[in-house]
Amino acid sequence: MATITKKELVDRIADRLNLPHTQVKRVAQCLLDEIIAELVKDNRLEFRDFGVFECRRRPPRVAQNPRTLDNVHIPGKRRVRFKAGRLLKAQLDEPFAEPETQGRSHVELIQPAESESLPVRPEAQTDGPPLPDPSVTAPAS
Repeated sequence: MATITKKELVDRIADRLNLPHTQVKRVAQCLLDEIIAELVKDNRLEFRDFGVFECRRRPPRVAQNPRTLDNVHIPGKRRVRFKAGRLLKAQLDEPFAEPETQGRSHVELIQPAESESLPVRPEAQTDGPPLPDPSVTAPAS
């Protein structure tokens, strides 16, 4: 998973549209500023098929410090919630191959193949006499 910065997005858009990077950067920053301004006003932003941004309020609450058992007042907060739209969900749900699995299932990744043997740690070996083999029956006395 890679992290894409605003600069990289601006570069891609400017190259795709053959526009100056400075102009695309100003437009991108203006869009982000408007999104922030609308969320601060508690407005809901809906981008059809992409998703919805909205502000959610978390009420103030009283919690308890586990060390001192004192009550602590936690102030209310506003948080941004994003809900993916139909087109974004569809593209995210498309199957893809993970390169690190190389065609092996999750179970195969956990369990070693028959040809692979797990090494025994030296501390796991016992210094005492070997344990009796359970398949051999003890002589009757």
